[in-house]
Amino acid sequence: MILVTGGCGFIGTNFIKKFLTQYPDIELLNIDKLSYASIVDTSQITHKNYIFEKGDISDASFLDMIFKKYKISGIFNFAAESHVDQSIFHPRKFIESNILGTFNLLEKSLEIFEENENFKFLHVSTDEVFGSLNLNEDPFDELSRYKPNSPYSASKASSDHIVNSFNKTFNLPTLVTNCSNNFGPYQHKEKLIPKTIQCILDRKNIPIYGNGKQIRDWLYVNDHCEAILKVFFNGKLGETYNIGGSNEIKNIELVKKICRLMNDLLSLEINSETLISYVNDRPGHDIRYAINSSKIKDNLKWQPSSNFDDNLLDTIKWYIK
Repeated sequence: MILVTGGCGFIGTNFIKKFLTQYPDIELLNIDKLSYASIVDTSQITHKNYIFEKGDISDASFLDMIFKKYKISGIFNFAAESHVDQSIFHPRKFIESNILGTFNLLEKSLEIFEENENFKFLHVSTDEVFGSLNLNEDPFDELSRYKPNSPYSASKASSDHIVNSFNKTFNLPTLVTNCSNNFGPYQHKEKLIPKTIQCILDRKNIPIYGNGKQIRDWLYVNDHCEAILKVFFNGKLGETYNIGGSNEIKNIELVKKICRLMNDLLSLEINSETLISYVNDRPGHDIRYAINSSKIKDNLKWQPSSNFDDNLLDTIKWYIK
């Protein structure tokens, strides 16, 4: 049985749908605490090999029950608090979930590994652990120095280090992936792309931090999920793999692109770009993220499968529907 933690989140939901389609005969257990950002429908999926249990990975007693009840042979750890703004206002939640929760899973994983040498633990992380790039710097690769600048990225950096330490100290078979900004169906409206879409639909101001010139590398969530599967089944144990979309774009340019697409799709009576409203910048706001995905492309033959503009248009249509 495969365990997916945080499977009712944005990326977890897309991953579970892909996994059940590609591997319908493998049992899959999803545990999620069902927070404000969860997709409850994912907990109610009906599939002969799908099970859902509500619970928090930072609760060691809950994990004790799970690992006694089910025979788990591999873990995909998606569970994390992930919104930078929330980490500024409520950092403790991020420490408890992202650090303590990951540690709890690793402790239980050691017990499984003693009985099953084929066990694997894949930890899903972020490019934000590397900090901020200047405009002329090369994209992050797997050897880039960790320089997190928010409580969120610091908590993810900590969990990455703990996962790697369990591999080096206890020989636990682990894998780590660091991805760029994801987009696609089921993302919570607090994130930039769905927030922009919702603001346009509601004819409300679209808030843009600072001057909007922060640059992000955007990765379609389905491509990300495919990369995670390649790493789990074919990656070298103890290694880290960076996963990016090679789609660097300034926040303000992305928002204007969404505005233009929605103007055309909905024949709006106003130009939605007039809804753009600049607000005070976020504390510690990183200037630029960019990912060098050469390792996973060369070693595991992964490539982003499709066009950014097409995926963005499909995402907008999904939210409108």
